[in-house]
Amino acid sequence: MLFACFAALLIGYLFGSFPTGYLAGLLAGVDIRKQGSGNIGATNVLRVVGKKYGYAVFLADVLKGFAAVNLAHFMATRIPASAQHPIYFATIAAVACIVGHAFPVWLRFKGGKGVATSAGAMFGLMPVAATIVLVIWILVFEITRYVSVASVIAAAGLPVAVAILIHTGFMHDPFLVYITALLALLVVWRHRSNFARLRAGREQRFPRK
Repeated sequence: MLFACFAALLIGYLFGSFPTGYLAGLLAGVDIRKQGSGNIGATNVLRVVGKKYGYAVFLADVLKGFAAVNLAHFMATRIPASAQHPIYFATIAAVACIVGHAFPVWLRFKGGKGVATSAGAMFGLMPVAATIVLVIWILVFEITRYVSVASVIAAAGLPVAVAILIHTGFMHDPFLVYITALLALLVVWRHRSNFARLRAGREQRFPRK
C-alpha cells in the first residue's frame, strides 16, 4: 500500500512538473518567465509567442494531467494491496500532478497556475464533473473574455459539481468533494496576482473576433 502511494505521488509530480511552457518559450527563443505576466502557463505563452506554441502548451498540460491519473490508476490495479481501490491512488496522482505543475523543482518551484493540468486530471478522474466545469469555463470566458476569471469561477464550481453528482448518484466517492475543494483553493490562490491586476484594471482581456 505504501509503495502504491509513493508511486502515485512520484508519477503525478514528475508528470506535472514537466515545464512545457518554459520549454516552448526556449524553442521560440525567449525565456517565458521574463515575458508578459512571467507565468509559464499556456495563456502567457500564447500571448508572448503566438497560438502555435500556446495551443501546444495547453494541450500538453492537459495531457500530462490526464496521463498521470490514468497511469496511476493502471498501476494500482496491478498491485494486489491497492487493486480494490485504484481511485484513491489515481486521486493522489491527480493532486501531485497539479502541485508539480504549480511548483516544479526544475524551475525553483515557480510554475504555472494549474488550470490546464487540473482539467486533464479531472477528465481522467471524473469526466462528467470535468465536462460540467468546462461548460462553466466556456460560458464565463465568453461573457468576460478574461481567462483568469473563467478559470477561478470554474475551479470554484468543481467541488459543487462533484457534490451534486454524488447526491444524485452519478458519483459514489464523497472524499472527492474535499479533494476538489482543496484543488479549487490552490487554483484560486495561484491567481492572486490576477486579482491584483483586475482591481487595478490591468488584467489583459482577449478581444472578441
